[in-house]
Amino acid sequence: MTQTAPLPGTTPDPRPAPGAPAPRPAGRVHRAWSVAVVTFVTIIGAAAFASLPGLLFDPLHKEFAWSRGTIGFAVSVNLALYGLTAPFAAALMDRYGIRRVVVVALTVISGGTAATVWMTASWQLVLFWGVLVGLGSGSMALAFAATVTNRWFTARRGLVTGLLTAAGASGQLIFLPLLSWLVEHHGWRPASVTVSLAALAVVPFVWLLLRDHPADVGLAPYGGEYAPKPAPVPGAARRALTVLFKAARTGPFWLLAGTFAICGASTNGLVKTHFVPAAHDHGMPMTAAAGLLAVIGVFDVIGTVASGWFTDRFEPRRLLAVYYALRGISLLFLPVLMAPSVHPPMVFFIVFYGLDWVATVPPTIALCREQYGEDSAIVFGWVLASHQVGAALVAFLGGLARDVFGSYDLVWYASGALCAVAALMAMVIRRHRATDPARALA
Repeated sequence: MTQTAPLPGTTPDPRPAPGAPAPRPAGRVHRAWSVAVVTFVTIIGAAAFASLPGLLFDPLHKEFAWSRGTIGFAVSVNLALYGLTAPFAAALMDRYGIRRVVVVALTVISGGTAATVWMTASWQLVLFWGVLVGLGSGSMALAFAATVTNRWFTARRGLVTGLLTAAGASGQLIFLPLLSWLVEHHGWRPASVTVSLAALAVVPFVWLLLRDHPADVGLAPYGGEYAPKPAPVPGAARRALTVLFKAARTGPFWLLAGTFAICGASTNGLVKTHFVPAAHDHGMPMTAAAGLLAVIGVFDVIGTVASGWFTDRFEPRRLLAVYYALRGISLLFLPVLMAPSVHPPMVFFIVFYGLDWVATVPPTIALCREQYGEDSAIVFGWVLASHQVGAALVAFLGGLARDVFGSYDLVWYASGALCAVAALMAMVIRRHRATDPARALA
């Protein structure tokens, strides 16, 4: 495409013509990477609230005599709203911009967590932790990472998705040891206040440093061509539902939603929520169990970043099948590994399971992008909703099973079997005719 010279006395438009690559001074790092860093830090700060529920079962049970099923129900409401809010949040980001949505979400998370300090009844736990924190966290869930990746990156999308997904695990690594120490030595209320302040502290970084679209700063996406910023899309709720109804008429959507529901059931709903109380049932100190969960976060970062790299180079369906199969095998062995102290087989499980924790996210996002194109962020939001519904069911049923059977063994075995089903489902997702440009440019 050729450009005509500007008329005398006029100022040339500094932006490149549509379809032309944006010029960038030699040696400068593309702005997309700084946006990715801000997004990474934001997800780390917000990850504090996700680290707390598993630490609250015993303290709340002792102080208020609430059953583990009741506490698990509040966590399940949180997880379900986290998922159901995500697709609407992706559409809201298209309408109002990423910065505004994320700032409001962080503020709601901070307020809801702080309010739990004054609760005296179980319905307040459901309202503050379940509803408010659930809505806030869902508004900046993985759909946030998918939206940033889709807008700012054309090349290296798998790698960036892995890095941003790993941010949640990094937050877990940072906050779990601190929060478990606070709960054990000072009670659960200081831990809740710490989570509230962590979420609020991220707000200035988001507002000052995050940008909604490359065109806001006259750039093309990393590895792509310049395109003008699209006009705000009105009717966020209507668009989210329209995309859902359209995607629901396709087979791959239900296979992706089903596999991701099992992913949520076997991670957030099971291990993140119930591992600490289950280990404590076997005599392991809470701080030691929380430390093991934090170590999962260390290897989760490695596994997720590696998964993003693999997703840029290998068939995502096969990656998903391998990830789910390995996860299921590891969960089947967990009941016999529980003991009062940490021993080498348990450490091996933690490392093995940690590498697989959310390695499923980059290939799942890649398949959504391949199948649904421009609507992929919203479609992934609905797939994430199924992830959280699966997590919510196991968060509640796991606590109920503990109340009824006196142990978590049945839940571990059932989750391992579900992971085998997810591996089979991943293998039958059909290929889309179009080639993913991100993989082509990788």
